[in-house]
Amino acid sequence: MSDTNAAPARFKDLALDATDHRALADWWCRALGYVLRPVPDGTEWREEWPVPIVDPAGAGPTIWIVPVPEPKTVKNRMHLDVWGDTERLVGLGATVIRRRDDEIEWDVLADPEGNEFCVFTPRDREG
Repeated sequence: MSDTNAAPARFKDLALDATDHRALADWWCRALGYVLRPVPDGTEWREEWPVPIVDPAGAGPTIWIVPVPEPKTVKNRMHLDVWGDTERLVGLGATVIRRRDDEIEWDVLADPEGNEFCVFTPRDREG
């Protein structure tokens, strides 16, 4: 018997498409402090497989970096919001799309493959 009041879905993971999924997985690991999730049976990941990255503390969601043949061409319909340091992320290879201003209280960046994400400074979290 099912509960008719239960949501029909619940959150599992995030996924990002990439033409160079291994390089983008490495980039997001550096940006977020994530690590590559090992294959449960200890075998090596095959090049064509998506690459899962995880928060070593277990606090954040698993992010799958999925190989696709085509580059990103239009604006994301969904994106990540992160607490972070915009200048350090730019130093890692992110691109600034829009700086915070009178209209928005965050910076909009793109990862090396053009996936947009918003960066909030840690002091935003306190307020």
